[in-house]
Amino acid sequence: MSDLDERFAVLAAVSTATVTTVLLKEGLRNVWLRGTMPLRAGQGRLVGRAFTLRFVPAREDLATPASWSSPTSTRGAIEAMPAGCIAVADAMGVTDAGIFGDILCARMRMRGVAGLVTDGVMRDGAGVLGTGLPVWCRGVAAPPSVAGLTFVGWQEPIGCGGVAVFPDDVIVVDDDGAVVIPAALLDHVVAHAPEQERLEAWIMREVEAGVALPGLYPANAETRARYEADKARS
Repeated sequence: MSDLDERFAVLAAVSTATVTTVLLKEGLRNVWLRGTMPLRAGQGRLVGRAFTLRFVPAREDLATPASWSSPTSTRGAIEAMPAGCIAVADAMGVTDAGIFGDILCARMRMRGVAGLVTDGVMRDGAGVLGTGLPVWCRGVAAPPSVAGLTFVGWQEPIGCGGVAVFPDDVIVVDDDGAVVIPAALLDHVVAHAPEQERLEAWIMREVEAGVALPGLYPANAETRARYEADKARS
């Protein structure tokens, strides 16, 4: 297992909620991609590098079925996606034009793409589910992307769900949605997220034992000392 695989394995064991807490302590508040919810319940947690895609508002001379065959197309982008990446598509929150359908999702699945995250919607909902590609989005719509959007490029900075996402940032997705970890903060999150989860699990046991919240959550110095003592004994 590579060093990157080991770091991703650590993140796969912690929740997006924990990731947001660790990033909040570093001053990052805007890391949860709004509108990116699982298309199918129970898709599990995924971790991967972001492969970004960008749409802009539809313009009639560009947003045509013929554009699907141009070099700058979603088809071309899919062929550039590396195995294990998570595709992150800036669809500007548009909900009446599906950015991908079953055929494109099937090709992504065949190429080993881990999942798709977008602040837009999908089309061919049943077919997309049938491909087995995990998708986080705002829902489904029958019209194709060109009914409301123009695809303009990939692997450039985007805004998805109101959050800046850069190529090779790390995406963590679970039932609570999608969170971006800036590439430069990956090691910090990997180092601190498991401890955050251990602390909160201990606090939950204290709550279940009847301990009152003041001083417990967040933990004051006395609580922290009890936690460290319990941790040392375990």
